Amino acid sequence: MSLAGPDPFFPRLAPQVERLIDLALEEDLGPGDVTTQALIPPEQEGVAHIRAKETLVVAGLPVAARVFARVSPALRFLPRVAEGEEVGPGTVLAEVAGPVAPILTAERTALNFLMRLSGIATYTRRLVALLRETPVALVDTRKTTPGWRLLEKYAVRLGGGANHRFGLFDGVLIKNNHLTAVGSVAEAVRRARARVHRLLRVEVEVSTLTELKEALEAGADLILLDNMDEDTLAEAVRLTAGRALLEASGGMTPERLLRVAATGVHFISMGALTHSAPAVDLHLRLLR
Repeated sequence: MSLAGPDPFFPRLAPQVERLIDLALEEDLGPGDVTTQALIPPEQEGVAHIRAKETLVVAGLPVAARVFARVSPALRFLPRVAEGEEVGPGTVLAEVAGPVAPILTAERTALNFLMRLSGIATYTRRLVALLRETPVALVDTRKTTPGWRLLEKYAVRLGGGANHRFGLFDGVLIKNNHLTAVGSVAEAVRRARARVHRLLRVEVEVSTLTELKEALEAGADLILLDNMDEDTLAEAVRLTAGRALLEASGGMTPERLLRVAATGVHFISMGALTHSAPAVDLHLRLLR
């Protein structure tokens, strides 16, 4: 699923992103910006810069642009850098020009989107760099902020990571609770094969080598190796012998990534890419 249409800075954003922007503005603005309304005459014009205060990977400019446009169509948003670009402290990310009052009203909501999404892209880029000499792909999970999944997964891609399934609808992932309810790996895979579209990949979560063997015998396409140490992961790769793709997950930290990659798995998934990435530091300064 894409974030935006062909225009990169005033795009037709996906409907769920438009709804999120509306909710964020409603939350912050309420019935009106009482401070700005009291201090700034509507005819006053100005220019503001959004600057980085640290090294970061830029993500979210189209969303910030849309926030300013939603508050006032009279505002002009001019990006100075590209999405996915790594920039240093002091870099101007964008210029906003027009009536001062709506610039100040939209400021915090626009920065919140930029800081959060750039934080995810920055953190992802740092971890992907650790794996650059390996063939392993770093992927995200569904552990996203409710309502933000499209944006957060977009930021992961800008950081160089890959997206796992977007939701419950675009891939079968048989997890431990499914297995408890169904009774066995073999029966769960059989039901999935019989009842879902044949183009959907069937993935099974396993936590032991015995379960791995069951999943292989059942014909799973992809097997998630949950919370296994490196020795067990390496043995799982040996036992699989290319019969399925393997994803390592659970307890992943930056310090473990290279050791896990060395076991021979195809994917490493990290919920931390979206649920624990720190926001970056940005500010907006009015120049005149």
